[in-house]
Amino acid sequence: MNDLEFAALLVSRVCHDLVSPVGAVVNGLEVLEDERDATMRADALKLVASSAEQAAARLQFCRIAFGAAGSAGAELDLTEVGRIVVGLVRGGKVSVDWRAASLNWPKDWAKLLMNATLVAADSLPRGGQVTVQTSMDPVAPSFTVRAVGQNARVLDEVEKAVRGEPTMPLDGRSVQGYLTHKLARTVNAGLTLAMRDGAVELTAG
Repeated sequence: MNDLEFAALLVSRVCHDLVSPVGAVVNGLEVLEDERDATMRADALKLVASSAEQAAARLQFCRIAFGAAGSAGAELDLTEVGRIVVGLVRGGKVSVDWRAASLNWPKDWAKLLMNATLVAADSLPRGGQVTVQTSMDPVAPSFTVRAVGQNARVLDEVEKAVRGEPTMPLDGRSVQGYLTHKLARTVNAGLTLAMRDGAVELTAG
């Protein structure tokens, strides 16, 4: 896969994540345009507001986790990263218990943590909790991300992508796992993914 194809698949992933909340905003605006009932209009306004907030949260996450936010060698504040990650899942079936240290991490390490957390969240189709813990040493980053919930599992194609061993053409779902692998390789993180005892766990460092 060349860089252009890889970028195109990442864009597909971003668009997939935005279709639902943006579509809900459009639907809510259509109701507001046609509806005269006060109760219905109030419900439509709530739908527009919550969906717009969700779309903004997803864009903010993707801008950093998938994009080139910050200059080369930049650092990211883990407290701010945690705020973005928690905002990403707010209102859904998955919650995030962010226990990261209040430190600045190298940008690629922070992006790796964000992507590992997304892999964990995506492994909970029926909801659950993702717990994120990091080391206290800013010079030697490490983390553990653990997802617990009913039927917690990583899809085979995503698992292989995270391990850097995709056995089929990447798609909009597995490309994010492969990005996680590429980030881990860039910072020599020694990323591992394990599924045991009804949980999914990603560790690095």
